[in-house]
Amino acid sequence: MTTTSLWQPLTLGRLELPHRLALAPMTRNRANPDGTPGEHAATYYRQRASLGLLISEGTQPSAGGQGYANTPGIHTPEQIEGWREVADAVHEEGGHLFLQLMHAGRIAHPDNTPHHREPVAPSAISAEQDIHTAHGVEKMPVPRALATEEIPGVIEEFRHAAASAIAAGADGVEIHAANGYLLHQFLASNANHRTDQYGGAIENRARLTVEVARAVADEIGADRTGIRISPAFPLGGLDEGDPEAVRAQYRYLVGELAPLHLAYLHVHHIGDDELLRSLREVWPTALLVVRYGRDRDAIAADIDAGLADMAPLGRFALANPDVVERLRSDAPFNDVDPATLYVGGADGYIDYPTLVRA
Repeated sequence: MTTTSLWQPLTLGRLELPHRLALAPMTRNRANPDGTPGEHAATYYRQRASLGLLISEGTQPSAGGQGYANTPGIHTPEQIEGWREVADAVHEEGGHLFLQLMHAGRIAHPDNTPHHREPVAPSAISAEQDIHTAHGVEKMPVPRALATEEIPGVIEEFRHAAASAIAAGADGVEIHAANGYLLHQFLASNANHRTDQYGGAIENRARLTVEVARAVADEIGADRTGIRISPAFPLGGLDEGDPEAVRAQYRYLVGELAPLHLAYLHVHHIGDDELLRSLREVWPTALLVVRYGRDRDAIAADIDAGLADMAPLGRFALANPDVVERLRSDAPFNDVDPATLYVGGADGYIDYPTLVRA
């Protein structure tokens, strides 16, 4: 791929990046039972360091934030040590690591956690979806609604996790306010029926996300803090209303986040270019855009159109650890093996082949 815009350097927070690609966060379900990164995690991220900015898989900020089995955390001394090995491996190859802080909220099951806690959410409303557990596929239970007085504790969990990520040697964190998880649940009117200051009007539904972002930025620096949103993305049983309702919610949210001057805004985008354009106009720093189902030829399209600064790669990078070289040389891509996405072990994780040079 010879698109000039893709290969321009970029300043992102404290980082000087060599191009406009990045590794998008992808759940891989290969952590140890105690939430420490699995034995192959350092190799997995090291292999992809040429992407420059690596955004990790969703990493729970607390024991209560876990939703899926075998996902990593960043809230205990052991987890900090485990992530330090990953960060060191990435840095040795010239890359940079941001840990994605993901509280799953109601997208969870007690059987997926060591403590068997019931999931929490803005309201006691089930996602009404299935989830894989050690005992097979189960229905997600009705979560417990967080009490108003518990919410400062949730904010503190994100703050502590951000500090722990920096202690582990990460270059920053990405707050996950997207894809159906806890902060996104607070934003969505069909999951948030609260009557306190965190529910009802769009200003109230956005409040927790803004408070988490402010707390994390205060803890580790705004220039080491990114945030991910996914307007109207219907994951986890969420319905954010008609397009005008979605635009109102996210224009308000991003307008409140913009003065914090975070390192970046990461948008998982499904096609409302009017909204994306308006967010671009008010966002003061780097804008990362991932489009659902984007093909290889469209990787640079949003950058070329002035709608994004970076194009994180998901499955292309998962199956092609040398995806940067493949794009530069117009070499073919490996295909993803869907059967090995979440099964654990090295297969489909660190064994995808790289280009063979004579």
